[in-house]
Amino acid sequence: MDSRAISKKNLPSRHVTEGPARAPHRSYLYAMGLSQEEIAQPLVGVATCWNEAAPCNISLQRQAQVVKKGVASANGTPREFTTITVTDGIAMGHQGMKASLVSRDVIADSVELTMRGHCYDAIVGLAGCDKSLPGMMMAMVRLNVPAVFIYGGSILPGSYRGRQITVQDVFEAVGQHSVGSISDEDLLEIEQAACPSAGSCGAQFTANTMATVAEAIGLALPYSCGAPAPYEMRDRFNYAAGEKVMELVAKQIRPRDIVTRKALENAAAVVAASGGSTNAALHLPAIAHEAGIEFDLFDVAEIFKRTPYIADLKPGGKYVAKDMFEAGGIPLLMKALLEAGYLHGDCMTVTGRTIAENMEHVPWNDQQDVIRKVENAITKTGGVVGLRGSLAPEGAIVKVAGMKELKFTGPARCFDSEEEAFAAVNERKYKEGEVLVIRYEGPKGGPGMREMLATTAALYGQGMGDKVALITDGRFSGATRGFCIGHVGPEAAVGGPIGLLRDGDMISIDAVEGTIDVDLSEEELAARRAEWKPRETDYQAGAIWKYAQTVGPAVKGAVTHPGGAKETHCYADV
Repeated sequence: MDSRAISKKNLPSRHVTEGPARAPHRSYLYAMGLSQEEIAQPLVGVATCWNEAAPCNISLQRQAQVVKKGVASANGTPREFTTITVTDGIAMGHQGMKASLVSRDVIADSVELTMRGHCYDAIVGLAGCDKSLPGMMMAMVRLNVPAVFIYGGSILPGSYRGRQITVQDVFEAVGQHSVGSISDEDLLEIEQAACPSAGSCGAQFTANTMATVAEAIGLALPYSCGAPAPYEMRDRFNYAAGEKVMELVAKQIRPRDIVTRKALENAAAVVAASGGSTNAALHLPAIAHEAGIEFDLFDVAEIFKRTPYIADLKPGGKYVAKDMFEAGGIPLLMKALLEAGYLHGDCMTVTGRTIAENMEHVPWNDQQDVIRKVENAITKTGGVVGLRGSLAPEGAIVKVAGMKELKFTGPARCFDSEEEAFAAVNERKYKEGEVLVIRYEGPKGGPGMREMLATTAALYGQGMGDKVALITDGRFSGATRGFCIGHVGPEAAVGGPIGLLRDGDMISIDAVEGTIDVDLSEEELAARRAEWKPRETDYQAGAIWKYAQTVGPAVKGAVTHPGGAKETHCYADV
């Protein structure tokens, strides 16, 4: 791609590189070693979430250097910058988790501000951990300059006494340890074996779910999101992404040309088909919101309901992301869905071609059993189900992949924080058949809508994962399994029914019919609501307080600004 064929007449960087008045601006660029020719080329932001917090992010800086070579080879001028991440595996199980979902919107905001302030013409965004993937995609759609998304890749599975393990096994080992099923030495061996390389958590948890979304929605190059982080072939995808973004600049193919209602439906379909994380029901509406598209939890759930579950992936299944890549990758999953009529083939992608055109040369692999054809689906409906009822008028979500029983009725045991619930589980102060209720953990009430993996994994480790249910107005990790219902709305902090529950109230959950109800009359709920008083959180200043002032309900993605529908101008057109 010859950048000299790309006029800067309508590109944002003209505001910092063109004309005599911009001599001071250009002097800064010369100070960093750029030539006159490089300054005259389109400026491409190369944004990474690199840090030393966790293995998911550790390879992103190196991968970004290859992206920059690809941009430069196509006569663009790459400008690297970084943003934050909060890694859930480190933040899990304590107050730090309140920063996790907040970080998604901070990532989107910080990428937007960096791009706006320096007038970059396009973006290649690299992300590795749960919230950084949707955060980066939200920024791309918000800015609407040509963009390519890069996933840093999954971690390799660990090996423990002859079987594959992931970080999920470590969390569950904590539960086993608490009841004396394994020794201190066993726990140490498991924790030292589970994460053997760079990369994001290896099963179909939130990071790999959103990576699958990135390909299906059309923002990432085919196969690029499946290759594990340590594989040297990632450099080919990184280089190609740098070249491709320059082609998108020339053709002015933008994220909102790609992220349409149909593309969002495709994204929801791959989540269902892969038994992906319930967090997708939070992040897909948030991405849609940036484009001004109405696409809420119930829209996502409708796609889940009609899409077959065909990829046998952990935590509900057998395999990890590396196995799916080697079986044929995300394109093989998409090919199976497309051929059976579950994807819209006419959606544009960053290749400049449609989904159907991208899939034309994807061969079916009969020598694998990671991904099935639709006629041989694991279950006829998706691995994630939306729920609604008197306990959750604004909806809730449950991951059913791998579950045998899809109905549960039992008395409530109420906790007003995750810490209270985890302590009760750790001390075995609960009973088989109960519905454990964790509330005041929603977007406003947490604040920050924490994940509950420590508690659910401890239940599984104690052998009680299928003997109790758990509901929360917070979230669950993509690694969660069992009858665990999240995103219950309205949340307790705004007077939702979950905040009115008392110990012993009978709760009925039906993941076949998609219902979640409490056996209380409207009159009783109204009487309790009249007695209910809002609570103050411990966060009365700082970023988490600020988030609580603006965040909306989970049903619409827990977003923090009015979105694309309220725009009066778009950055790409400045």
